[in-house]
Amino acid sequence: MKNHTKVYLKGMGYDIHDFIPCEVCQSKAVDIHHITPRGMGGSKHRDTLDNLMALCRTCHAIADFGVDLPQAYLREIHNQALLNR
Repeated sequence: MKNHTKVYLKGMGYDIHDFIPCEVCQSKAVDIHHITPRGMGGSKHRDTLDNLMALCRTCHAIADFGVDLPQAYLREIHNQALLNR
């Protein structure tokens, strides 16, 4: 399991076997997304709970293009999830 996935699961209080909802559409999340990308260098400095969010495959693909799900919107949604944990 990747480090950022471990950080997210532990920080949000999930177990690997839990149903983890997509923070955008509430369907089953299958990816942990970096809101601010780690970049080409693979830096782990972005593997923090405030920069990670659970997304379904569809929302993750849309978020990667940043047009329909811009970073500011994702951060707003994720901040609400952090408050509600």
